[in-house]
Amino acid sequence: MVTTRSASKAASPASRASSLAADPATAAATTAAAPLLRPWAHAPSRTTLYWLYVSLPLVVWDSVYVLFRPWTMEGGPMHWPLWAPYRKYGEVDHVYGWKAFDDRDGFTSAQGALNVAETAMYFFYLYLYATAGVRVAGRGTTKVLTGRPAALAVLTVFSAAVMTLSKTVLYWLQEFFSDYEHIGHNNLYDLIVFWIIPNGFWLVFPSYVIYALWGEIVDGLTIASTGASIKSE
Repeated sequence: MVTTRSASKAASPASRASSLAADPATAAATTAAAPLLRPWAHAPSRTTLYWLYVSLPLVVWDSVYVLFRPWTMEGGPMHWPLWAPYRKYGEVDHVYGWKAFDDRDGFTSAQGALNVAETAMYFFYLYLYATAGVRVAGRGTTKVLTGRPAALAVLTVFSAAVMTLSKTVLYWLQEFFSDYEHIGHNNLYDLIVFWIIPNGFWLVFPSYVIYALWGEIVDGLTIASTGASIKSE
């Protein structure tokens, strides 16, 4: 009797599998009910691409001004016409003006050097996007990265965005903790138009990039740790 019950139990899974195989309609319904799966991939949002296309030339312009002072400052051979707008900005923000330069304030050049590192990382991301990305139906002109290029691209641009946001926050906090040493002399209009709004962009858009990529990184790590694919939308 024990032997008979054991054999019956052992045969049950096989019997169920046989019944599914014998009933194509049931098997098809089971397959249709299963979620469609796709591997992890990266496609940058239009906002991310537009931000990089607009901000990178501005950061290069800013970095050259900072790192080539005093030649790029008013009276220097490189000042006119490309860096002429910095005459006004140096009056608004003394970090960029003669005061910081004459005082040998190293913060200006230090943040300019970090700009170079961040910019190189952003350009590397765009290089990967341009060379390794492929166009996929339904995504318009946006390319999609997969495999190792996707992982490398996401890690690079996420790290660069964290650097940009952290440096910008530090820039604001320096003013707060120094009793607004470099910008406290401005009237409200100049402060808002020439300092708060321009610098605010470098808080908002890097934060957006970090937020957008955070979920992608979590998805990629989930796949790597569990071997599961991400459900298609």
